[in-house]
Amino acid sequence: MSKKIYTRLALTNIKNNRKTYVPYILTSVLTVVMLFIMHGLARNDSVGEGKIAQILMMSCVVILIFAAIFLFYTNSFLIKRRKKEIGIYNILGMGKGHIAKMLVFETLIIAGISIGLGLLLGMLFSKLMWLLLIRLINYNVRMEYMVYGETIIGTIVYFLIIFTMTLIYNLMQIKLSNPAELLRGGVQGEREPKTKLFLTAVGVLLMGAGYYVAVTVESPLAAIQLFFVAVIMVVLGTYALFTAGSIAVLKLLRKNKKFYYQSKHFIAVSGMLYRMKQNAVGLANICILSTMVLVLVSTSVSMYLGTEDMLHVRYPKEISVRIYGTTKESEDKIEAIISEVAEKYHVEAAEQTRTHYAAGTMLLSDSNMKLAPDGNYGEQDVREIYMIPQEDYNQMTGENINLKEEEVIFYTTNEKKYGWKEVQIEDKSYHIVKELGDMWTEPKDDDRIVEGIFLVFADTEQIEEWIQYICDHSDMKEEWVQNICRMRYETGFDMKGEEEACALAEEELVQRIQNEVQEAEIESREMEKREFYGLYGGLLFIGIYLGAMFLMATVLIIYYKQISEGYDDRERYQIMQKVGMGRREVKKSIRSQVLLVFFLPLAVSVLHVAVAFTVVKKLLAILYLTNESLFFICTVGTIVVFAVFYAVVYGITAREYYRIVK
Repeated sequence: MSKKIYTRLALTNIKNNRKTYVPYILTSVLTVVMLFIMHGLARNDSVGEGKIAQILMMSCVVILIFAAIFLFYTNSFLIKRRKKEIGIYNILGMGKGHIAKMLVFETLIIAGISIGLGLLLGMLFSKLMWLLLIRLINYNVRMEYMVYGETIIGTIVYFLIIFTMTLIYNLMQIKLSNPAELLRGGVQGEREPKTKLFLTAVGVLLMGAGYYVAVTVESPLAAIQLFFVAVIMVVLGTYALFTAGSIAVLKLLRKNKKFYYQSKHFIAVSGMLYRMKQNAVGLANICILSTMVLVLVSTSVSMYLGTEDMLHVRYPKEISVRIYGTTKESEDKIEAIISEVAEKYHVEAAEQTRTHYAAGTMLLSDSNMKLAPDGNYGEQDVREIYMIPQEDYNQMTGENINLKEEEVIFYTTNEKKYGWKEVQIEDKSYHIVKELGDMWTEPKDDDRIVEGIFLVFADTEQIEEWIQYICDHSDMKEEWVQNICRMRYETGFDMKGEEEACALAEEELVQRIQNEVQEAEIESREMEKREFYGLYGGLLFIGIYLGAMFLMATVLIIYYKQISEGYDDRERYQIMQKVGMGRREVKKSIRSQVLLVFFLPLAVSVLHVAVAFTVVKKLLAILYLTNESLFFICTVGTIVVFAVFYAVVYGITAREYYRIVK
């Protein structure tokens, strides 16, 4: 046969199967667009090589993996639906070689449309996406829109590889099947599945264990260590319960005579029971993808809206200056610069704090502290210890405490109150005169990665003795020892005055301290704001971008599931109508079947998100987002919006399902 015939056959097949091929082509086009835009953004020189570029490149990797898996998954559904049609071609005299050529032309047409249209739309919308990214990260740069040849070639090559892989899979399916098997392609394996109690029990145990870890996690450090373990257990448990647990539930419903022996229920339950083996994975995929969408969008929106809160948590003072190995001369120089700059711009360094301290890491067991070996931060009893002289404490609080050599004042960043009478550091005991409820150095915060303990000593000499002890006995790396084995000085303050004058004063202050006091480190909240908005604006962009991609996948899986079940159920419902079942009863039965399974993945995904709320909140605390109410509102809002969208998809697919079976 000539190429024209194969081309005509391929176009005719795509047209006749447009209900399944059009969504597949649209998805392929959108996937090409998303990869093209993301790679173009990551390659743009205006982005630079910082965190934004790294985030964009990581997102490219996610899209690459997703595109390969998802397009291969949807293609396997398409070829399964077409086996009967291909079997008819084979019986009518078309050899497998001719069928293979027809499939090659179909793949070439679909790949050409997908890649060509995808690149065109990518070029049209990439500038819009670039502007959106710039807007989100508050990045004031000159707009430099460019289309890179590397991006175009890379996108074409990658998707050609994917379509080639799907073609090879399709050809293997045809080669390994005989005409009889092809004709039965859509209805194979419709046997009542066995109740797999062991797999159901495993699913319950995995899900329960994952939930337990998520709910009982206490600290951000533990959340980092256990989060992915909990995720893996919940994902595996979800697949096990949808695969085996759903069958067990359907059989229980069948045993319930009051429920089962109703026209709208018995057809739905029996039909789903026979097909659940092949539908369970699809339902589990919908559930996992829905959970990913909800978590991605809610966390990224929370971080972006909470950027100002995170800035204030990370930088309690607008300006903070720290000196390692402090001297009286360097401290006086810092104070002089602050006074000169403030006077020059007629601003005030308000609410200034001044603290001398030493810091180290120790293991806490009851009230006993021991040196923590290097790399021991995985231990639950690790604490950061800060030692402050009594002189600084009295100066900052206005009190007149007079501690003895064996006495200390105790403060912890943990919300709980220890109530100890004494504390032991190595082999030396100290009587706790007072346990503070708050301190100027740092507020209470249960979400701190490592709990901080502050001890006020009678004099600086005692602290220096402990510094020397730590230096002599620590097995940490030399560069770390050099930092901790020195007395530190830290001062922080807020700028008060006219906004423009404060900005100019802050800029000059940073420059002068960096140039004139080499041993000093200075941090400015205002100057770090761009970095924060860049990071969290970029994360919001990626969250929405990847969330949209996962949402697209969810919708397509739902659509194909409904179409597949519609074709599978058409003959059953036609038989029921012939024996007296009316259209109204058919609609009720369809509604019962769809509602029974359609909203199950959504309900389970919402349950996953609700249980994960605690552990995700701990992880966000590491990024300085401690505003729990903001995160809660964003999570609930995301769920509501997603549920509405999900319901719209339900309405569209349910109507399409009814048209097929009618």
